[in-house]
Amino acid sequence: MGNEESPMNYKDNTYHFRQDSTFLYYFGISEPALGAIIDLDEDQVILFGDEMGIDDIVWMGRQKTLEEKSLDAGLTRVLPLAQLNTYLKQYQDKKRQVHFLPPYRSENKIKLSGWLNLPVDQLKEKASLSFIKAVVAQRSIKSVEEIEELDRAAAISADIHLMVMQQAKPGMYERELAAKIQGAALASGGNLAYPVILTVRGEILHNHYHGNQLKEGQLVLNDSGVETALGYAGDLTRTFPVGKKFTAEQKDVYDIVLNAYTHGKNMLAPGVKYLDVHLASCKMLAQGLKDIGLMKGNVDDAVQAGAHSMFFQCGTGHMMGLDVHDMEDLGEQYVGYTDELTKNTTQFGLKSLRLGKALEAGYVLTVEPGVYIIPELIDRWKATNQFAEFINYDKLEQFRNFSGIRVEDDFLVTENGSRMLGKHLALSTDEIEAIRSEAY
Repeated sequence: MGNEESPMNYKDNTYHFRQDSTFLYYFGISEPALGAIIDLDEDQVILFGDEMGIDDIVWMGRQKTLEEKSLDAGLTRVLPLAQLNTYLKQYQDKKRQVHFLPPYRSENKIKLSGWLNLPVDQLKEKASLSFIKAVVAQRSIKSVEEIEELDRAAAISADIHLMVMQQAKPGMYERELAAKIQGAALASGGNLAYPVILTVRGEILHNHYHGNQLKEGQLVLNDSGVETALGYAGDLTRTFPVGKKFTAEQKDVYDIVLNAYTHGKNMLAPGVKYLDVHLASCKMLAQGLKDIGLMKGNVDDAVQAGAHSMFFQCGTGHMMGLDVHDMEDLGEQYVGYTDELTKNTTQFGLKSLRLGKALEAGYVLTVEPGVYIIPELIDRWKATNQFAEFINYDKLEQFRNFSGIRVEDDFLVTENGSRMLGKHLALSTDEIEAIRSEAY
């Protein structure tokens, strides 16, 4: 099923349209209100949708017909959308199994519920597991054409990040920089791959509030990426000072994060479990935090217990492609894990790791360790003396208002290891300070 237009506040004022990624992958048509049947038994593919009427042409202008778009996609049979229900009923009458993917849009849930005579709350459990696993297997391994798009998305994203580093100044508001990112994304011919995270409150992992004013001494965390015209995502993060220089504390923590990033990316190779990449990165973070007095005790024991998640509450990375969190709509347990390696959903930190399974050549993923000092988490754990053998709470109080640091790039797993997608973007504190010193 393709996606439909979704009204924002009345029917004809819609949110930005984005086609379903699996529909894009197989059919390549970015147009609302389409569906398709792949009939394996009768060896045919049928696209269902309606041609533009005169009212559509008046308001939207003449475009390629649906039949022309279908021919571009290699499809030769197009029927009106209303006939999709008729075909499904025929299959059901013949006792043929109808496979479908779990819907995430309300419109598609309602339609599927009516067509298949299933309650909406049963659609997820009735979705075809074999279909899900087949799509995940195909979409996980990126083709040469897909890698070119992902390279392009990462490179454009890097250019935009550099622009932000060069233009940020004390006194600006976060929204001014967020607007520059969105404008540059549109100007590139694509769009944002996800809502911009541009904040001086970097400890808030997915902070989409843009009302803070930049002040000397603060850090700016910019997590943003471009989606190309074909729908492929870039996802980069850099953290830089509002002023020209990092403070000594900021530089210490930044280097800890950068060491974890470097160690993690160097481990990427076919056969390596990403869970092991994550745990190794966590140990690098814990060792660095121990070196500056925020943690103590045995590092391996601390990570095994989950004490490091006081500072790193999320996962080190995720799969990426047509979705910035690739195929997350199909189920994280199928995309990031296997029947043999299931996700730890109880330990704080590990339950947020989206990818754990062994890597394969052709996978595209992110590496994004960070350190986040969350005052509310300090108060909660300190009140019960949680992990007191590993966390130096007295020293941590001195960092209470530190905020957060993240570093992130996109990587392709190759036959012999990996390579970064896109282009180099300032990573070290020296590189970043050189850019900031020229900014104003």
